Amino acid sequence: MSGVTLNAVVERFLRHKRALGRKYQSEERELQLLLHYAEQRGVTALGEITPAMLEDFLASRPRSRPRSFNHLRGVVACLFDWAVSQQILENSPLRTRRRRVTTWRLPFVFDTTQARQLLRTAAALPDNPRARERGLTYHCILALCYGLGLRAGEACGLHLGDVDLERDVLVVRGGKFGKSRLVPFGPRIAELLSQQVQRRQSTAVDAHAPLFTFDGRTCVHPGTVSQVFHHLVARLDLPLRDGVSPPRLHDLRHSFAVGRLLRWYREGVDPSARLHHLSTFLGHVDPSSTAVYLKMTPELLQEANRRFESFARPVWEEALS
Repeated sequence: MSGVTLNAVVERFLRHKRALGRKYQSEERELQLLLHYAEQRGVTALGEITPAMLEDFLASRPRSRPRSFNHLRGVVACLFDWAVSQQILENSPLRTRRRRVTTWRLPFVFDTTQARQLLRTAAALPDNPRARERGLTYHCILALCYGLGLRAGEACGLHLGDVDLERDVLVVRGGKFGKSRLVPFGPRIAELLSQQVQRRQSTAVDAHAPLFTFDGRTCVHPGTVSQVFHHLVARLDLPLRDGVSPPRLHDLRHSFAVGRLLRWYREGVDPSARLHHLSTFLGHVDPSSTAVYLKMTPELLQEANRRFESFARPVWEEALS
């Protein structure tokens, strides 16, 4: 099978991953870079890919951050490891090592005040010739990310028929790994969604019409929301603690998860007993995926210490008596 083309193997690999429920969209873009690089050098057969060529390919991409470089390398490694497992190749030609991540910074967690500032600033965005009701649209999208923990792509991809205002439930379709789920919401989110649905129904009645759109046909792109988010954050001049990364759009989802854990602590609920509830709400396969969001913050540490002191106080008092 040494004469099989790289393009054919990439297509088979992508079909395999998507049959398992993976979207593999960003990974497909990475592999397209590899295909283009090989094509420029006149290489079409999989067996013609050499370790030196892969090393040159990885070095040619402007990936200054180790995490970004390691993601690209990981996608390439996954492709060739799969080819070996399918007996298309005898050995993987990839020899390049992962880059060492020397520093790891905590994500930025928005507190309630900061989130409100962000949403107010978003709502005040002016319209432009290509985007009517721009402020209201971005305000609602960001509110769903912070208030319900939706991924940006999930919020942007909502359609009119996904909003059930009678049962106060959102149908979030095609989340990570292609999974869909029901997400209940409270009265504040219900009011925002009701207003957005009314605005959209004035021009569209099709249940498959996008809930958030500027041209009436296509959904607002998550990348555009991310650009607007960074523009808004720059206006707010939010304080940044040592060891914390600058705010990213995905940090709104992280903030939702950490905020939920904090409320459980303050309500006297055992967070470990409820973690699977949060995992289901966020659309994770298992609670271990949710644990990624629950990084320790000063607020969480304070609540955990308070919980421990409450638990240990009777033992201390008995020992001292």
